[in-house]
Amino acid sequence: MVALLVLTAMSATTWVVLAGARGGFWRLQPRLGACPPPQRWPSVAVIVPARDEADLLPLTLPSLLAQEYPGAAHVVLVDDQSTDGTADVARALARSAVGEEPRSGATPALGEEPNSGATPTPENGAPSTPVRRSIPLTVVGAGSTPAGWTGKLWALHEGVAQAGDAEMVLLTDADIAHPPDSLARLVAAAEIGRYDQVSLMARLAVSGAWERLLVPAFIYFFAMLYPFRWVARRPLRHAAPPPRRAAAAGGCLLVRRDALQAAGGVDAVRGAVIDDVSLARALARSGARLWLGFADDVRSVRPYDGLGALWAMVTRSAFAQLRCSMVALAGTVAGLLLVFVVPPVGGAVALAYGWPMPAALGIGTWAIMAATYLPMQRYHGLRRWRAATLPLAAAIYLAMTVDSARRHHRGSGATWKGRTYGMGHTSGLGHTSDLGHTSGLGHTSDLGHTSGLGHTSGLGHTSGLGHTSDLGHTSGLGHTSGLGHTSGLGHTSGLGHTPRSGRRFKPTRPTSSTIPTAGRPNTGTPGSTGTSPEPKRR
Repeated sequence: MVALLVLTAMSATTWVVLAGARGGFWRLQPRLGACPPPQRWPSVAVIVPARDEADLLPLTLPSLLAQEYPGAAHVVLVDDQSTDGTADVARALARSAVGEEPRSGATPALGEEPNSGATPTPENGAPSTPVRRSIPLTVVGAGSTPAGWTGKLWALHEGVAQAGDAEMVLLTDADIAHPPDSLARLVAAAEIGRYDQVSLMARLAVSGAWERLLVPAFIYFFAMLYPFRWVARRPLRHAAPPPRRAAAAGGCLLVRRDALQAAGGVDAVRGAVIDDVSLARALARSGARLWLGFADDVRSVRPYDGLGALWAMVTRSAFAQLRCSMVALAGTVAGLLLVFVVPPVGGAVALAYGWPMPAALGIGTWAIMAATYLPMQRYHGLRRWRAATLPLAAAIYLAMTVDSARRHHRGSGATWKGRTYGMGHTSGLGHTSDLGHTSGLGHTSDLGHTSGLGHTSGLGHTSGLGHTSDLGHTSGLGHTSGLGHTSGLGHTSGLGHTPRSGRRFKPTRPTSSTIPTAGRPNTGTPGSTGTSPEPKRR
C-alpha cells in the first residue's frame, strides 16, 4: 500500500504541475487570428518536397496553386526520386489550374471538368486570356541524396535553391491542404509580428479507429513537450527564445530567407530525422524570432490505414529522439509508466484492495489527465469519452518506442518510404531532465507531423511571467524543460550564406520545368523553361 501511495502521489504532483504550470499547453493556443495587411507583401517561394505522393497531390497541390496572395509567389515541387509519377501528376494539375481550353475531342486535364476554364475566343467579343488564375509551379528533381543528408532535407535544400530572390519560403508537405488565404495570413502574421518563423500545426486525419485513438495524442504530446506559447515567448523584447523552447511543425513552416541563411540554411540540420524542431532550434540560436500555433483550416489529408502505418511512422524516429541512448530509453519507459499508466491502474488496484487514499489519488489524477485531453478531442471533432483513453494511447507509444530501439539495435534503423537512416542521423535534440527522470513525451516528424515519445517531465521551476505576443496571444506561465541542443550547427548553406542585411546569392539549377499560370507574375525562378512574360497584377 505504501509503495502504491507514493507512486500515485508522485503522479498526482506531476499532473498538477503539468496542468497548471506548463504554459497551458492543453488549451490549444495560440491560433492564427486575423491580421491587418502589411504595408508591403514580400515575395514568397512555396517549397513542397514530394516522394511518391501521386495519390495525394490532387487533394493538396491545387490549394497551393489557388492561393489568393497579393504579392509575388511561386510554388516549387521537388520530386524526391518518386516511382509513381509524382512529377507528371504535379505538371498536369498545374496545366489544369491555368484553365487551358481542351481541344475538340480531347480529354480534359486532370481534375478539370469538360470545358471548365475554357479561354473565350476573340470572335465572341470576350477577352483572350484565361479566366482562372493560379500561382506558377516549378517541378524539379532532387537527384541522388548525398551522404549525411536525409532525403526530405536534401529535397528542401534543392527547393530553396530554386527560390530565386524570394524573401520568404513556405516549407509545406505534399499531404497538406491549405485554405485560399493561408499564405497571405502566414505572411501577414510574420510581417505584423516581426517574426522570422511562423509555423502551424496542421490538423491530422482521424477517420479510422486507430487514428481516433492515437493521432490526437500525437499533437497533445508535442504541445506538452514544446508549449506553443513558450515558443514565441522572449526574455527581452525582440530577443530570440532559448533554443530549448524553439519548435516548429514542418507541415506548414514559413521562414524569412535571410533568417534561414543566417542559421546556416537547410545544411545546418542536414542529417536530422526530426527536422522541423531541429531547424527551429538552429533559427533560434542565430537570433530568429519564432511563432508556433494550432491550425484551424490547414489540414493533412494523409490517411493511416490501421495501426501498422502509425506504428511504422513512430518507430522510424522515436529512438532517434532519445539520441539512441539506452539510458534515456529506460528513463522514458519509467516516466511514461509513472505519468500515464500509474493513475488508472493504481487507482483500480487500490479500489480492489480497499485502499481509499491511493484510490482517490489515482482516479483523481486520471480525471485531471482526461480534463486536459478533452480540448484535443473537441479540436478533432471526437466524442468526449475519448479523453479517458490517453493512458491507453501512452502505453501504445511506450511499446512503439521500445520497438524503435529494438529495430535500431538489430540494424534496421529508422525506415521511412523505402529509406533507412542509421545511427549517424540524429534528431538534433538534446535530452536532459530537471528532476533526473523522463516523462516519456517526444516527437517524430512524418513529413512534419508529431509522434510524441521521449522527453523529461520538466517538473520544477516556473517563472510566473506573463507575456503577450505581437499577435495578441498570451504566453502563459514560464518554465524551462531542460532540453539540450540542436545538432549540425555551424554548417553553411550551399545557397550562398550572407548576413541578414546583405545581398543574397541567386542560385541556378538547369534541370527544372516551370509551368506558367495565368494572372500571376513570374518570380523569375532560375533554370525555368517554357515560360512567357506574365501580366502584372492590378
